[in-house]
Amino acid sequence: MKDLKLIVQEKYGQIANQSLVQNQSSCCGSTSCCGDVDYTIFSDDYSGMDGYNADADLGLGCGLPTEFAGIKKGDAVLDLGSGAGNDCFVARAETGPEGKVTGLDFTDEMLDKARANNLKLGFDNVEFFKGDIEEMPLPQNSYDVVISNCVLNLVPDKEKAFSEIFRVLKPGGHFSISDVVISGELPEQIKKDAEMYAGCVSGAIQKDKYLRIVQEAGFSEMSIQKEKEIQIPDEILLNYLSSEKLKQFKESGTGIFSITLKAKK
Repeated sequence: MKDLKLIVQEKYGQIANQSLVQNQSSCCGSTSCCGDVDYTIFSDDYSGMDGYNADADLGLGCGLPTEFAGIKKGDAVLDLGSGAGNDCFVARAETGPEGKVTGLDFTDEMLDKARANNLKLGFDNVEFFKGDIEEMPLPQNSYDVVISNCVLNLVPDKEKAFSEIFRVLKPGGHFSISDVVISGELPEQIKKDAEMYAGCVSGAIQKDKYLRIVQEAGFSEMSIQKEKEIQIPDEILLNYLSSEKLKQFKESGTGIFSITLKAKK
């Protein structure tokens, strides 16, 4: 299998050049991923939130981390995997002009789109940087709040990712992260598939392990703000599983969940 980071870069580079409507026509953002199935499986509706910008919404999230982030006026906020800027612009509405919002992404096409959106909006306190979440090109103790939406499941080394989040947060700062986790065991055909990895499914880890990684990184006051089960349509699963394997999977009790998690440094 090709390096997983390269797979993610390629896939999200393609997605960056599509609209929300196009991205809603498949499970993970492009019709080549899971076939022409008209489902929006993970994403929540942002359209009623202050700061929402339709051009920045590609339908790629799995929650509303800003809803629970407790962002205050003047805060310095970091969005990991900022994409076209959707969560950054919502966060900017909460920090106000006196705050600062930084988006970090490692896909050039997404960064281009986010910067173009920001240019149209005219915000001088929102900026976007290229970087890897496992090795952020950012100073320590710099941010009041870190947010992320359906991105950390795409990071191969989650221990390093949460260690970096801890490093860049100010003492007393916190994160609010929406992500995908698993309860039970995914079939091998899904776990090994690169496209399902890019689609946020096979990269997800066990919920208990995820929470343990956060604790071991040094965070405290950890709480799940929201949790919902994600139902992947049979039409998509049948691209990977035989009818018999699909039946076994559905009877196994395995669940795929979106959680929004908050914790403090």
